[in-house]
Amino acid sequence: MVPWPRVLGAVVGQTTPTASGQSAPSWAPSWVQTVFNELPGPVVQVLQVLVIVLLAYAVSQLLVRLLGRRLARRFRRPSLTQTALRGVRAVVYVFAFLSIMGVYGFELSDLTLSVAVFSAVVGVILAPIVGSVISGVFLLADQPYEIGDMIELAERGQRGFVEDITLRYTKIFTLDNTFLVVPNGTMRDRDVVNYSAEDARTRQALDILVTYESDLPRARELIEESARGVEGVVSGGPRIRVGAARYPAGPTCYIDEFADHGINLRLRYWIEEPYWLLRVRSRIQTAFDEAVTDEDVEFAYPHRHHVFDGTSGEMQVSVDGRQANRSDGAPARDRLDAEREHVGDTVNGDETDPDGGDADR
Repeated sequence: MVPWPRVLGAVVGQTTPTASGQSAPSWAPSWVQTVFNELPGPVVQVLQVLVIVLLAYAVSQLLVRLLGRRLARRFRRPSLTQTALRGVRAVVYVFAFLSIMGVYGFELSDLTLSVAVFSAVVGVILAPIVGSVISGVFLLADQPYEIGDMIELAERGQRGFVEDITLRYTKIFTLDNTFLVVPNGTMRDRDVVNYSAEDARTRQALDILVTYESDLPRARELIEESARGVEGVVSGGPRIRVGAARYPAGPTCYIDEFADHGINLRLRYWIEEPYWLLRVRSRIQTAFDEAVTDEDVEFAYPHRHHVFDGTSGEMQVSVDGRQANRSDGAPARDRLDAEREHVGDTVNGDETDPDGGDADR
């Protein structure tokens, strides 16, 4: 078998002029050269292009297979490994493109644009691409997330797993079973929450509002017990370190605020994996709702309580467009009842008999 570099060089450069003006590969057998010489010029060029493309593909696949494991052991990061392998493929395809240009008689100097045109192309067309590539380099260097990490785009509230990181974009496989492709320039400007950066355990918060009449110590105890009984919640153990601080591993309930409609209790708990945040949260609330059935604990809700006393001023009530007050000394309720009876006995100012007919005046 002829080595790939030798074959590629023979296809591109080592050719034998023929009578038809075309060039046959010098390394090919005589019968191939004979057939080659009989073909029209455009067909020969197409065949040469096909051979170059096939060789470029084979060489790129071979290099990726040979260098893949070595680069993986060296970088120890899937994103850097895949980026380096893409660079190897790009170099091979660039050489193949230049070889194809040589088949059609183009030289490298013919492809060079003037300085003004080149600057315009870079400034207008390539500026966003170059910006994304530079952002991709910074992302690979800063390592805010890695392939396989679960992240959340804080502005959009979308969570998913990082599927791929290239120099131009980041591909995210969302929890809604969709792909989200975000340019690296946009990723650098957004707030990204990484749930898999250090420890897979994630701390969550749950607010529950109870009434002021509820048994507060018992309510806090029931909330903590409900969380401990849910699968996926860290029920206890050594304190979990976050930076320079250490937090209790088990669920802990605090009094967060004395609000207008009740007392807000905040539960802080850790879950083992960040993949079922909503499911764990729902199960905790369901367990607490079942636990307070026979307890002196009630959920609070927005309401308003009006109290009337001697300092509240005069009370006015409007019924059927008529207004009654307490200023004349008569009870308001008695006056309203009397007015209702009067309205029932008259229709348009006329008296009526029990049968519904008009009474004789």
